[in-house]
Amino acid sequence: MGSLVYGAGTKYEMDDRTLAHVKIAAGGKLRRQESFYLSWVIPPSAGSGRVSIWLSPAIPLQFHFSTPTAPQLNRVWVKALEMTAMSDRGMVVLPENEADDYIRDHPPTLLTP
Repeated sequence: MGSLVYGAGTKYEMDDRTLAHVKIAAGGKLRRQESFYLSWVIPPSAGSGRVSIWLSPAIPLQFHFSTPTAPQLNRVWVKALEMTAMSDRGMVVLPENEADDYIRDHPPTLLTP
């Protein structure tokens, strides 16, 4: 289990595979100087609920992984995460097995950047 370290040291646990995909999707937006919400569901095994944090290039952000090697990335999942960030809700960490359906159900329009 890795962790996303936000701001002055608030840590949020996330499995390494998910964290690696969030890192790539969020990194693209932050490189473009875009701020956005990042939201995810807390599983019942960790107490339930949900978390939303405001990501901005001005706020320190670290990704700590528990495994020494990076996983093979699923480009469809990265694309789905990037697409969720275009909504008012911001980037929503959806499960990898829902990425294809999300992309299919949210086709690009002329209004999306």
